[in-house]
Amino acid sequence: MDWLSPQEWNAVALSLRVAFWATLCSLPFALVTAHLLARGRFPGKQLFNGIVHLPLILPPVVTGYILLLTFSIQAPVGYALSQIGIVFAFRWTGAALAAAIMAFPLMVRAIRLSIEAVDPKLEEAAATLGASRVWVYLTVTLPLILPGVLAGSILAFAKAIGEFGATITFVSNIPGQTQTLPSAVYAFLQVPGAEGSALRLVVISIVIAMSALLLSEILSRRVAARIGAA
Repeated sequence: MDWLSPQEWNAVALSLRVAFWATLCSLPFALVTAHLLARGRFPGKQLFNGIVHLPLILPPVVTGYILLLTFSIQAPVGYALSQIGIVFAFRWTGAALAAAIMAFPLMVRAIRLSIEAVDPKLEEAAATLGASRVWVYLTVTLPLILPGVLAGSILAFAKAIGEFGATITFVSNIPGQTQTLPSAVYAFLQVPGAEGSALRLVVISIVIAMSALLLSEILSRRVAARIGAA
């Protein structure tokens, strides 16, 4: 992309990398959490639900500060992880962690709604035929909730691309290392004469976000149509 400077391209590439890993690593936890919230019956369920959705209502800077207090090398958790080579603070991995946490509620909500829409009688029918729980999940539940999984994953990816407050608080804004698209836009807006760079990144952000929304809708409809025709 000759029309992007190296710093702009690095910000775009890092954002895509961060969003990809944030979405991929969140998905297994989102599936488990969504199932617990949709079907689980346990004490403290409402409290658990509130904690899961807390990143949606907390100021992102607060979330970033909590991550910094938890995962900085000076903190017990951060120090213990650093001893096995895992460092989040002021690294791109920290940006992925912050983006994953901020996007997690959106993914969980989409999957949970899909699970709640599944008729339990279909799963019960498969179980009465001798299928194990795992086989029922793989052959009945998962195909039925796949539109929600796809939609949630793509929306989480788009959210991760646009994450700013928690990311800049947790990993700062280091060009080439932790500077994502939103951070780069913010940095360029602080430099006189750099509005053109900021505008280019804004356009790219809009294109990525709209593409993700359209792709989510298209994939969900196609998967739902295939399931309905099966």
